[in-house]
Order: sequence, then C-alpha cells, then structure tokens
Amino acid sequence: MTKRVAAIDCGTNSLRLLIADVDVARGTLTDRERRMEIVRLGQGVDATGMLAPEALDRTLRMLAEYAKQIAAADVTAVRMVATSATRDARNAVDFSAGVQRALGIVPEVISGSEEARLSFAGATAELAGVATTGGPDPVPPYLVVDIGGGSTEFVLGGNGLHGAADLAAISVDIGCVRLTERHLHADPPTAGQIQAATADIDRALDDVAAAIAVPDARTLVGLAGSVTTVTAIALGLPFYDPARTHHARISAAAVHAVTGQLLAQTREQRAAIGPMHPGRVDIIGAGALVLDRVMQRFGFAEMVASEHDILDGIAWALAAHG
Repeated sequence: MTKRVAAIDCGTNSLRLLIADVDVARGTLTDRERRMEIVRLGQGVDATGMLAPEALDRTLRMLAEYAKQIAAADVTAVRMVATSATRDARNAVDFSAGVQRALGIVPEVISGSEEARLSFAGATAELAGVATTGGPDPVPPYLVVDIGGGSTEFVLGGNGLHGAADLAAISVDIGCVRLTERHLHADPPTAGQIQAATADIDRALDDVAAAIAVPDARTLVGLAGSVTTVTAIALGLPFYDPARTHHARISAAAVHAVTGQLLAQTREQRAAIGPMHPGRVDIIGAGALVLDRVMQRFGFAEMVASEHDILDGIAWALAAHG
C-alpha cells in the first residue's frame, strides 16, 4: 500500500522537505517534491549556546512556506526532526513553539543516535543490487558518514531498513558550520587554521574508532551537501546534478585533491564553481576536510555518494508506522 508522507529535516545549515509516495512492502520511495533551503539555524550556536533571533526568523518563515506546500499535497502523515544545533541550544523551546505555529506539529529534537539510524535507513534502503557509477554494486557492511553543519554521524550496519537492529553508531561534533566558526576564519584559511581544524577532526575520529569497528565496513557511503558538492566537483560537473552525483564512486585521491583546492581558494573563487550552492561557499572547505580525514584515517580507497539520507529515512519510518 502506498502512503504519501511529508518529511522535514532541520539541520544546523539547511532546512529540507521531502514529499514522497512510499510503499514499504515493495520497497519503493517516489519523490513528489524534494527541496532544500540554506537557513543556517545554527548560526553562532557553538559559541553562544543560543539560536540567534535572525536565524529563527529565517527558518520559521521558510517553514510557513513548506506548510502551504504540504497542505496542498494531501499527505497522510508529517514528521519534522531537528538535529545538532537545536540539541545544543538553550532556547530550543522558542524554536519548538514557532514550529507549532507554522506547521501545527511538534518538532522532534532527536538524539545523535536516532539521527544516525534514520540517515542509515535513508541511505541504504535501496543500495542492495543498485548500479553505481564507476564500479560494482556496493557491498555491506556499510559505513554511512553523514556530514552535517553541527555534527557528523557515523553508522555501521547491514542492509537498509532490515539492518537497523544491528547498527553501531556515534555522533561527533565536527560539522562544517561548527568547524568553520571555530577555526577557518581567513579568506582563504591559513595553514595554522587548517591544522587546528584537522586536529579537531582527528580527535573526534579517535572517538569514532573506539566506538565502531570501522575495519568491518566494506563500503563507505557519504551523505549530505558537503559530500555531494565535493562529488560534483570531482566529477567535473558544470552545474549541480543530483542524477549524476547519486551513487557516484569517488576515489580518496580525488577527495583529497578537491579538499586541497577548496581550502586554498578564496570565497570568491569557491563561489564561481559551477555546482556550488551559494549557501555552502563559506563552509564547504570544512565539510570536505572532514570527508578527506575520514577516508585517510580509516583507509577507504573510495566512497559512494548518496543523495538519499535522513529525509528518506524519516519518510520510510512514517510510511511503516504512520
């Protein structure tokens, strides 16, 4: 039975909506609407511990627009989750009240482990038997790495929705917005700033190595805007094309080269890159650096990029449980 559902993901950097028709029995998810806006809800949260008034205003105004679209789509269920920035903010109650006014539902401020579980389900539900660009089908166990604005989630497990019971997961505070605000202040960043960001990432990866048996993974799956932007640049795309980035395989050498390029460029130079979203120009260097350090630290020769992530995981869960 097909259900039309609406999933909303509010992260540190972006706000995203998916309206989809989902048939759990057949294992199909068909997009009806998928959109993303950079609202930077997590602006300054790492330093202040508070959601900034202007960031709240940007986010809630966009949610009001989403609400109109959802109302017109005749969905059976709606779920909104909020992640790292909202977990960290002392005034999250203001955000929750604003969401209730805009959408008529209470947002779920989910834990890092729940964020990881949903991201894993969304990224891997369709991986078994799919063709990827540049190599054979991905093989489980998968290590799913979701590089967000405030945090990065690492999840190790088997196949899609049915591998959720045996997941090992950890969330660490090395998101691209957080790292940029902490370290990468110059244009372009200085060698010292990059070194400080790298040290921050490497300390977090020590925690990952202690929590997850990373060597068990046979396929690295990368999620979120930093990953797909790096993928688009590595592929030499003239503009962002999710049909080309989804399930593309990118080598560690290519990721390292793109990371070096981005960290050496000025903001103006990064903004001129064809696949670059304007809202990622200032944070893409940090996101690329996280991906590069993950691949170098854990010895992955390549990564499979996925356009499907926590949004899809929310949609699958809504369709399965109502």
